[in-house]
Amino acid sequence: MFDFNPIYLFYLLVGLSAAMLAEGGYLLFYNKASYRKNINRRLKVMDAKTDRESVLVQLRRERGLTASGDYRLPLVNLNQLLLQSGLSIGFGKLMLFVAIAAGAGFAGMTMFGQPLSYALLAAVFCGLVLPLFVLKFLRSRRQKKFGAQFPDAIDIIVRSLRAGHPTPVAINMVAREMADPVGTEFGIVTDEITYGSDLEGAMRNLYYRVGTDDLPLFVTAVAIQGSTGGNLGEILENLSAVIRMRFKMRRKIRALAAEGRASALILSSLPILMFLVIQFMVPSFYASVWHESLTKIGLVVAGCWMGIGNFIMYRLVNFRI
Repeated sequence: MFDFNPIYLFYLLVGLSAAMLAEGGYLLFYNKASYRKNINRRLKVMDAKTDRESVLVQLRRERGLTASGDYRLPLVNLNQLLLQSGLSIGFGKLMLFVAIAAGAGFAGMTMFGQPLSYALLAAVFCGLVLPLFVLKFLRSRRQKKFGAQFPDAIDIIVRSLRAGHPTPVAINMVAREMADPVGTEFGIVTDEITYGSDLEGAMRNLYYRVGTDDLPLFVTAVAIQGSTGGNLGEILENLSAVIRMRFKMRRKIRALAAEGRASALILSSLPILMFLVIQFMVPSFYASVWHESLTKIGLVVAGCWMGIGNFIMYRLVNFRI
C-alpha cells in the first residue's frame, strides 16, 4: 500500500526545475518600468484609461456599486459585505460563480446517489452559506491588511502636510505610493473629491468601503479640521502612534492566546482525523452501522456539540481592542 515509484519523484523534480527556469527567465526580462502601474489596482486601471471619471466608475462597478457610488443590491448588509470584502470581479461574475457552486453541489450529491433532499441542501449550502463564509473571510483578511498599512499611510499624509501640501494632495500621495488595499481606497477618495464630493463625504465613503475600527478616528479628525481648523498634522501623528500601539497590543494578545488556539485546533481536528484514518485503514469498521439512521443522528449531534465547543474556545482566545 505504501510502495512508491521513484520515477514519480523524478517527474516532480523535473516539473519544479522547469517552473523555476521559467520564473528566472521572467524575472530576467521583466520590464521594471511597469512596476509603477502594478502598485495597486487603481494605477493599473489608470494605465489603460486616461479619463479619471471612467476609472472611478470602473472601480465602483468592480466593487458591486453603481456608477454613482450607491449600493446595487437592496440588501444593505449583503451589499456592504461584498463591498468590504474587496472582490473586484463584479456583481455579475460573482452571481455566476455562486450559481456554478450551487450546481456543482447539487450534481455532486446526485452523482453519489444521495436523495433529492440532500442534493437540495448541498446546493443551498454551496450557493448561499459557503459564499457568505468566503466573503466574511475575505473581508476580515482585507481589514487586517488595511489596518497594518494604515499607520504608514497616515505618516505619508503627515509628512505631506508639513511640506505645505493641502489635504487632498496628501491623500493622493498615499494613492500613488502604497499598495492595495490602502492605495486604491485612498485613490477612490481622491477621484471622488475631484469630481464634486466634499472631503468629509469622501472620507465617510472610505469608511463604508473598508469598515475597520481605526478609520472613524481618522475621518473625525479630518472632518473637525475641515470645519474648525487646527494642526491636522500633529493630530494625525498622534493618531498614527495610537493605532500602532493598538496593533502592537493585538499582536501581543495573539501571541499570548496562541496556546489556546492550538489546543482548540487539535481538539477539533483530532476526531475528524481519527475517523479518516480508521476509514482508510479499516474501511469495514463503520460499515455495519453506517446505514443506520441513529448513526446519522449521532453524527449530527456530535457535530453540533463540537461547533458549540469551537465557538466557546473561539470567544476565549479572541479579543477586540
